[in-house]
Amino acid sequence: MKASDVRAKTIDELKDTLVALKKEQFNLRFQRATQQLESTSRVREVRRDIARVKTVLAEEQSKSLETS
Repeated sequence: MKASDVRAKTIDELKDTLVALKKEQFNLRFQRATQQLESTSRVREVRRDIARVKTVLAEEQSKSLETS
């Protein structure tokens, strides 16, 4: 997921995306624990996507606080 894709989403979409990514991260962690994980690089991608979404969410929320 690119940063430009994340920035194009609304706050509600970002929150939904964050929930989905956290679920995926949990599933990947569970697969790694049971040694069924096929794509180890996906763990890193998901972790970075979560960070991107959280960063953009924080920026959007600080913008909304400044304008109100």
